[in-house]
Amino acid sequence: MCGITGFLGWQKTASEMTQQVRRMVATLEHRGPDDAGLWLDPGAGVALGHRRLSIIDPSSVGRQPMHSAGGRYVIVFNGEIYNFHCLRRELESLGHNFRGHSDTEVLLAAFEQWGVDDSLPRLNGMFAFAVWDCQLRQLQLARDRLGEKPLYYGWTGGTLLFGSELKALQVHPSFNPLVDHDAVALYLRLGYVPAPYSIYKGIRQLAPAMSVQFGMSSIPASPGPQPYWSARDVAKHADEEPFRGPESQALAELDRIASEAVRLRMVADVPLGAFLSGGIDSSTVVALMQAQSTRAVKTFTIGFAEREFNEAESAAAVARHLGTNHTELCLTPAELMELIPRLPLMYDEPFADSSQIPTHAVCLMARKCVTVALSGDGGDEIFAGYVKYSFWSAAWRNASRQPHLLRHLLATVLNSLSPAAWDAMIAGVSSVLPRQWKLVRRPGEKLQILASLLKARDFLDWHCEFGSQWKTSTLRMYNGDHAPLLEGDIHLREDSSDVTRRMMLHDLLTYLPGDLLVKVDRASMAIGLETRAPFLDPNLISFAARLPLSMLVNRWQGKLLLRKLLYKYVPQELVNRPKRGFSIPLGDWLRGPLRHWAEELLSERRLKNDGFFAVKAIRAAWEAHLSGHQDLSNKLWTILMFQSWLDAVKSVNLGSRQVSMQGLFQSHEEFSSTGGAVANTALFGISERVT
Repeated sequence: MCGITGFLGWQKTASEMTQQVRRMVATLEHRGPDDAGLWLDPGAGVALGHRRLSIIDPSSVGRQPMHSAGGRYVIVFNGEIYNFHCLRRELESLGHNFRGHSDTEVLLAAFEQWGVDDSLPRLNGMFAFAVWDCQLRQLQLARDRLGEKPLYYGWTGGTLLFGSELKALQVHPSFNPLVDHDAVALYLRLGYVPAPYSIYKGIRQLAPAMSVQFGMSSIPASPGPQPYWSARDVAKHADEEPFRGPESQALAELDRIASEAVRLRMVADVPLGAFLSGGIDSSTVVALMQAQSTRAVKTFTIGFAEREFNEAESAAAVARHLGTNHTELCLTPAELMELIPRLPLMYDEPFADSSQIPTHAVCLMARKCVTVALSGDGGDEIFAGYVKYSFWSAAWRNASRQPHLLRHLLATVLNSLSPAAWDAMIAGVSSVLPRQWKLVRRPGEKLQILASLLKARDFLDWHCEFGSQWKTSTLRMYNGDHAPLLEGDIHLREDSSDVTRRMMLHDLLTYLPGDLLVKVDRASMAIGLETRAPFLDPNLISFAARLPLSMLVNRWQGKLLLRKLLYKYVPQELVNRPKRGFSIPLGDWLRGPLRHWAEELLSERRLKNDGFFAVKAIRAAWEAHLSGHQDLSNKLWTILMFQSWLDAVKSVNLGSRQVSMQGLFQSHEEFSSTGGAVANTALFGISERVT
């Protein structure tokens, strides 16, 4: 795992180019604390920079930037190619020889043999890379299928900049930090900035499963990103060729494919472990790891004092049964809240999934013992683990058959009481409710979700409403009525498949890469920890897509087949509990120990001065939350993280003067490319220790 960066078309002296790429590389030291390197071609104005976290073949033979044996390609690579042993054997049979044992060397040999475009579909891995073709004098960027590894790029001042994180681009003198209106609108809806957007105008995230080429003759214009894999095509193929065997055969096949996915991700030349929450996903990963390991697997869990949020007891029970070497750390709210000031710089742009806090905490704990940790990310999206896949899809199918007027009237009734009032009423009659309803947390909130579903004109409207934090109208000076639609939104409306399948595909295209994988990548790589997600293996995704829904969900529960796989290794009673997610008591914290911090960021004076949001709407939500009648912590966290990010970027200098981000947002003015953007060294932790 590493950090990559560089530029194309910035033709300066070799000394100037070397100094600049060193500064860019230095911002990524946290992603690769073990080594650093750079390569440049002053005649082409191209420079490649790399920070290395040594995982496989830590010798000097694995250093980057790396040249292919034939000399045609130079690459900087971030990630892991899990099937590199298989590819290496095939390439050796075709006459290729290897000096070392790294997957990067195998990747370059594949490019020499098949070309970059034809090599990409062969890769099973997580990656982002930039490769310079010395023969065609062409730069190509590519990203893995699901977007596990990040890659930003964009033209500014006639120069193409790219990097694993935005902070690497920000220290180039051509960088122009103009906030993108559409990106902020999408952030308000989702709580994250989705690909292909970034928070900055003109800077893009390369979307998952895409590659893009830039030739010397096409500066600054170039063909757009091109896909080499499609989740939608996988879903379409699964519809055409579904799994038709009995459940026993499906379970055996799932065991085989999932075990292989885990085995591939256990290859490392450094200490390896796993996160364990005690839930279905992480427990399955750990069970399959332990089944294939001759030693006790190292597992890590974060615990909380608040019982409602504490999964440590369940994780410990699973660890005891499997015989892992388990480490548990119970953190106080004060210890977790100490992490909050680090978040804006860790994520580079607004990001508002509050589980980023405990995620970073468990990464900090794991990094003391291991360099690689496996996670259960992706299990919910490919095995239908979220409640909306089971209960809410069934609710929509039933509601959509009713006249819209009747649905609207029922929604009005449900909205007549606050969530807190519904909670109190339901608690009073809980003794006569079905068992499933007793397991529902905060039923008043669920009834409000049901009300929004009943009022929706179509499924896309409801799904967008279901996942939206704020209306676009909350954003001042934005001309659009709605945030732009994403690729996954369009598929949600156009696809003719079952509602549940559409939601799963939508999340695979949007929520998984935009939220979950960003959260884990930044939280782990901030301290040089590599995380790997076996459920994102392309073979496992293809197999899960072919399973009939009856093997995945019933009305009240998801991940049916995955659960049965886990029950082969762990007793059902240890893991069969209501889904909690990796959350914190944010609502109580905002009313208590975080109140002063939040009040400052959400003050009327501050909101007016910053000029981004409608002050009345934000203040009303804050006061409603403080009253205790509603839990609006997730909505408020979206604004708080944006405001915290603003505080961070205000310390960025343009030349010799401070930048007003409000002014940048309002004015659309382009700063001169000669003015330059130089990041404050204290802000970004820049060092000049690159060799």
